[in-house]
Amino acid sequence: MIRSENLRSGYIQDDVEEYLYQLLPDRDAVVKEMEDYAAQNGVPIIGPAVARMLVLFVQVSGAKRIFEMGSAIGYSTIWLARAAGPKAKVIYTDGDPEKARRAKDYFRRAGVAKRIEVRVGDALELLKKTPGTFDLIFNDVDKHQYPAALRVALPKLRRGGLFIADNTLWSGKAARPAAPDDLQTRGIQEFNRLVYALKELYPVLIPLRDGVTVCQKR
Repeated sequence: MIRSENLRSGYIQDDVEEYLYQLLPDRDAVVKEMEDYAAQNGVPIIGPAVARMLVLFVQVSGAKRIFEMGSAIGYSTIWLARAAGPKAKVIYTDGDPEKARRAKDYFRRAGVAKRIEVRVGDALELLKKTPGTFDLIFNDVDKHQYPAALRVALPKLRRGGLFIADNTLWSGKAARPAAPDDLQTRGIQEFNRLVYALKELYPVLIPLRDGVTVCQKR
């Protein structure tokens, strides 16, 4: 795998981080191609370590109806769709039509296109308009949107379902005072405060890669 800055945590020692990635099994050709493309073009992806954790949560929870808020080239979407199985429905969302076009090609080549519905537009608005509830919602939108994304997602998450958010340590910046104009860091900090304050959620912040928060709705 081509190592890129978007896979580095910013707070874990380099040798420890390299060790974690070296332990991982090789990925298939399509996923490996996506990792290389992301590294070469500066596209943020969750990477294989966090992806394996997502797979585990999907499998343990039995999630079949999944909504992804902010999907980019569809890297995490493929892992979610494969984990959920052939009867799953995973909704991909992104505001960039070109990223969606590229993602569709990856989905077809990965053999999961029939499990994934591709929607282009604002993830929060798309989720609001989608009927029913979901077993798992994965949030990876722009960081200043995280508090709003949480508020939109909660009513759409079934009781016992999982809300998972990436980048919740934000290269360690979440732990330090943020400048007034640093809307991304402030958004993450407010999100972290909210998930631990809400009685209807049971959250755990896992310091893997850039920080992943996993919440179960009570």
